[in-house]
Amino acid sequence: MINTLVTRWDDLVLALWQHIQLTTFALVIAAILAISLAIWALRHRRIAEIFLQITGILQTIPSLAVLALMIPIVGIGFPAALTALVVYALLPIFQNTYLGLSQVQPELIDSAAALGLPRNKILWKVRFPLATPNIIAGLRTATVMIVGTGTLAALIGAGGLGSFILLGIDRNDNNLLLIGAITSALLAILATLLIQIIGKTRGKLRWAIVIGLLGTITVGTFVPKLVSQQSSTVVIAGKLGSEPTILIEMYKDLIQADDPHVKVITKDSLGTTSFLYNALKSDDIDIYPEFTGTILSDIARKPVTLPKGASAETTYAAAKKVAKNLNLTVGKPTKFNDTYAIAVSSSVAKKYGLTTIGDLHKLPNASAGMTAEFLDRTDGWPGIAQTYDLTGIPTTSFDPTLRYQAIAQGKVSIVDAYSTDSQLKQYHLQVLQDDQRFFPAYQAVPLMKNAFAKKHPDYVQSLNKLAGKITDADMQEMNYLVNVKHEPASKVAKDYLVEHHILAR
Repeated sequence: MINTLVTRWDDLVLALWQHIQLTTFALVIAAILAISLAIWALRHRRIAEIFLQITGILQTIPSLAVLALMIPIVGIGFPAALTALVVYALLPIFQNTYLGLSQVQPELIDSAAALGLPRNKILWKVRFPLATPNIIAGLRTATVMIVGTGTLAALIGAGGLGSFILLGIDRNDNNLLLIGAITSALLAILATLLIQIIGKTRGKLRWAIVIGLLGTITVGTFVPKLVSQQSSTVVIAGKLGSEPTILIEMYKDLIQADDPHVKVITKDSLGTTSFLYNALKSDDIDIYPEFTGTILSDIARKPVTLPKGASAETTYAAAKKVAKNLNLTVGKPTKFNDTYAIAVSSSVAKKYGLTTIGDLHKLPNASAGMTAEFLDRTDGWPGIAQTYDLTGIPTTSFDPTLRYQAIAQGKVSIVDAYSTDSQLKQYHLQVLQDDQRFFPAYQAVPLMKNAFAKKHPDYVQSLNKLAGKITDADMQEMNYLVNVKHEPASKVAKDYLVEHHILAR
């Protein structure tokens, strides 16, 4: 862990700073909204209960769902994560503030009124000082919730300590996972202590501390962004997994090799197809690696079904046609075909004589652990189950990496896979033959808007240098180096491009 910490120190500092920014702005905005609402509710107590119910309902919505719902509205990254976290922080702050202000003893209010204090001065001179412990408690609770839920922000490109946790899960690296989790916990503890200290200070000192902290974080957040906007920037994003991360690093290297002056930002592990596609439509990203088969099934307005056994060329041509209708540009495909596959452990395959997907009928007490996306796709498990008459096999949804651990631990006997997954080698799994030729071809292609491609034809040309490159074996080996050997994806990508003379050393 110490070695990992030293190696990733710069990344950790950046992730921590991003998490601090996100936590601070979410807490401040939520506090302003919730405290203002609580003050208003004092004069409209019948409506206060309704607000409590509404904020309570908002908090019951799964955090990942809230993040996903924000993408079409405010795009990916910081704005979406900030909005979702504000929603989650409203309840504890509003509830504690309202209860603290409303439960001040009536005798004290009457005494203040008898002394001639107007309602506003009673609020600020009597109610708020007495309600301060409640308000501070609400702020502390909200802070812990924001820091914890904020780790999911990495799924939509907002960065933060969640990037270490997601990377640790994806790469099966407990060191990365623990670094992210421990740092997040320490941040929550320190933040709540800071709020408690601010709550105990009085007068101008309290406001000086608050304004100083907010000023420092605001300057550190927006000034670098204003500076970076002065240069041309290309944002390239990738889905969860080592393979998309390797591809976006290749895209970055290829573009910068031909245009050293362009600034390329990569955002890895940005969720599933819907996350990336919405981000592309919203202009939050410029390019992302997609697969020809996915374009036909997930991105087309109506899923396109090709004849069984359709060639890779046919699939690519159909994907280009779909993209054209959506004002998108598809680059040229790589050679490897990262198609879906169904896998079982080698020992189980040998014991029951399993060689094809149809042979799964021989497997007693079969159970499948698969990704949520595969369980929902028409060209995923629903189609396979119908084609091979496997509808009776129970299925469980798993994180892409955890499904491999589930089969290794014997919790499930069947998993979905990609044909280039390093875990097939790592966990000694056997891919069953798709003898009905159900799965279409899945070749990687860079996907972008037509407007971007027309503005930057040289970037499209740079990315097309990967056309016909990278075999199945090459990609599986690169995935293995990243996932099992824990080599940086950027290094693995650069090494491949240099070794195959696509880039100069």
